[in-house]
Amino acid sequence: MRTAIYPGSFDPITNGHLDVIQRAAKLFDRVIVAVAQNESKNSLFTLAERKKLVARSVNGWPNVEADSFQGLLVDYVQSRGGDAIIRGLRAVSDFEFEFQLALMNRKLNERVETIFMMPKDTYTFISSRLVKEIVRLGGDVSAFVPAQVRVALSAKFAKVKRR
Repeated sequence: MRTAIYPGSFDPITNGHLDVIQRAAKLFDRVIVAVAQNESKNSLFTLAERKKLVARSVNGWPNVEADSFQGLLVDYVQSRGGDAIIRGLRAVSDFEFEFQLALMNRKLNERVETIFMMPKDTYTFISSRLVKEIVRLGGDVSAFVPAQVRVALSAKFAKVKRR
């Protein structure tokens, strides 16, 4: 069974992420969407909340599952029997950073391949950071995220406003 790991912070998961997941699910027997605990990022959602939102978003896709991890990605990939790491590229500006990560991961474990995938052009401008900013400013993100993510974002920012 060929397994791909799609890692990210997914704070929150967007339709662009889902497009990449759907494309990967056509190429691999199993896709694990691995929500990363990243201490250097100040996440809006907790690790458990992000994993839950991912799980709800991919529910019904038979060969896709949500998980979370801490530590080195290559160690996680090996522990889950992964063959490849999926990385999404929205624009040329993403490439340099993603290329550097891929080379480092290859140096750490040459058995694991990194595959770059691009979402549909209609999603290339979407980022979790921009989605959060739009919601914070009172905008509608229905076209950018699944319904359950929109609801979770609205609830999270409503709590912030009450403080």
